[in-house]
Amino acid sequence: MLIFTLPITISAQTYVLDTIQKEYPFINWKANVIKMAEDSPAFKQLFCKLDTIAKGGEEDLHIFHIGGSHIQADIYSNRLRSYLQMMSPTAKGQRGFIYPFKMAKTNNPGNYRVKYDGDWSGYRCSVRKDSVAWGLSGITAVFKDSISHIKISANGNNYHKKMYDFNKVRIFYDNWSKDYEIVFKEDSLVTAIKENEKAHFIEFTLNKTVDEIEFCIRKTKDCENAEFLMMGIELMNDNKGIEYTSIGVNGGSFSYYERCKFFNEQLALYTPDLFIVSIGTNDAYHPDFNPVSYKEHYTNLIKTIQKINPDCAMLLTVPNDSYYKKQFPNPRTRIARKVIYEVAKEQKMAVWDFYEIMGGFNSSKDWYQHKLMPKDRIHFTVTGYRIKADLLLQALVHSWENTLQLTSNSILNQIINE
Repeated sequence: MLIFTLPITISAQTYVLDTIQKEYPFINWKANVIKMAEDSPAFKQLFCKLDTIAKGGEEDLHIFHIGGSHIQADIYSNRLRSYLQMMSPTAKGQRGFIYPFKMAKTNNPGNYRVKYDGDWSGYRCSVRKDSVAWGLSGITAVFKDSISHIKISANGNNYHKKMYDFNKVRIFYDNWSKDYEIVFKEDSLVTAIKENEKAHFIEFTLNKTVDEIEFCIRKTKDCENAEFLMMGIELMNDNKGIEYTSIGVNGGSFSYYERCKFFNEQLALYTPDLFIVSIGTNDAYHPDFNPVSYKEHYTNLIKTIQKINPDCAMLLTVPNDSYYKKQFPNPRTRIARKVIYEVAKEQKMAVWDFYEIMGGFNSSKDWYQHKLMPKDRIHFTVTGYRIKADLLLQALVHSWENTLQLTSNSILNQIINE
């Protein structure tokens, strides 16, 4: 089980690749490319939409990024989110789907804040002994008491203050026996309520835009077995632009996400333009790793996404080199890498090979010695995550520039200089 516990606040957004390459010669800088994007028509469509937004045009564009603890921490994914949403006046979309991880007693990203009271218990799909209904987030907080007050602040410690506001709130939950009700502190804010039983959410329309909201979960029946299951929250507005949804749970793997009963129903609410798959570190962690099963799970997720949106571009990221039990480099990541390339070729997907970029087998030793990874040599320090984010940004934008035959670094310079 892999749990991320490092500090997660980033104080400034400064592109680092221009100044650090001589400091880290063990990184394979030349390998930082998006492979096989040219074989996917969906990527050309994606890059055309991104280009329109970069030039100040209006488009709706949705990016999904799914993974384990690297994504739950939302350091490098939030850095990418901020880069893309700040590249032009029309780029900023809504914050979208988040999870109040703090309520489940696990690490919450620093870019939004959660305050609450009451006794909540957290359950993760990645913990085998846990058994509860999960949705898209792969994590559920369960409440069985009388009342809990909750406050969600959309901007948190984000260095771009007032980055997000919203005028609709979706709360994903399981409470169809109506043992609990959701009551807003300012009840006059709510002008309409809509429920979707299939996708397990209730949506509140507000009469103005806000950047934080307070509500309570209150028991309505004196029932001994009453419980409220919190599956996620979505902060919505009417803005066009880029929405970047990160879905991550500590210890997450393909088999664990398949335990989520309402995953498909909630994913079907969205039509992503780009889906980044960063699952594999936990799958390949244990000695009983089964590459045949891994490939089957990977292919099933791709087919699920394509069923929802056949035109979605998909980027498969190879897991980072890592250590097993802090003792020796994990040889199974190389096997997972081979499977990912097989899946990408069969399904006409693109690949970002971070394993190769790091330097290959046992490169995590060098990253650790240069303070880019902590002692576990699985996760990264804040500096390590910043480098990872900037590498992915560079690779993605260079592929965009090459596909549309733009001047080299023209878009990248625009983004990093905003």
